[in-house]
Amino acid sequence: MKLYNALVAALPLLALTACASTPATPALPASQEAFWDALASHCGAAYQGGLVSEDARDADWAGKGMIAHWAECSDNRIAIAFHVEDADEAGGWNRSRTWLVTREGVGEDMRLTLKHDHRHSDGEPDAVTFYGGTSQNAGDPMAQDFPVDEESIALFTREGLDVSVTNVWRMEVTPADMVGARFVYQLTRRNDPTRLFRVAFDASEPVEPPPSAWGW
Repeated sequence: MKLYNALVAALPLLALTACASTPATPALPASQEAFWDALASHCGAAYQGGLVSEDARDADWAGKGMIAHWAECSDNRIAIAFHVEDADEAGGWNRSRTWLVTREGVGEDMRLTLKHDHRHSDGEPDAVTFYGGTSQNAGDPMAQDFPVDEESIALFTREGLDVSVTNVWRMEVTPADMVGARFVYQLTRRNDPTRLFRVAFDASEPVEPPPSAWGW
């Protein structure tokens, strides 16, 4: 009986210990946490969009249909497949691109990272893939910038893409329940103030999710 009573008395402490040992998702800086929540509010949804910038270097993108699909979400990663209309591809769409936003780091060093997963139609990785950057400051609850990281600079240099070594990617998002919700992906370059690639999606009107991105 004494052993039984001791075990009963210990149960609350054991429960607290078990809860304490369960790993929690590390917190981001407040504005990045708000951005993450806004991005996550679209999980599972797909939206139509298109090119809204006018850089002549992107003439081949003009007028093409585009869909952003929140294809996969977890506590630490959100995968957004970027589908682009392309008559030269089987099925009429290029499904080679997926944007990966992850929570990375420890303690006060927690940050958001953006990577680009590029695949061929057979699912194999492109020679230029998994490049991107990590947020350098708290940013804004509805917008985050991702300056190119050292790993990506090395990749671009190796592949002869020196023009990309000062890339800065940007995502803008409003929560799914906000009137006029939208999502924006943007590319600029620190060494070229004229460079602007920007696509925008109407995140207030979901569409039928497309087939999976290549390799997914």
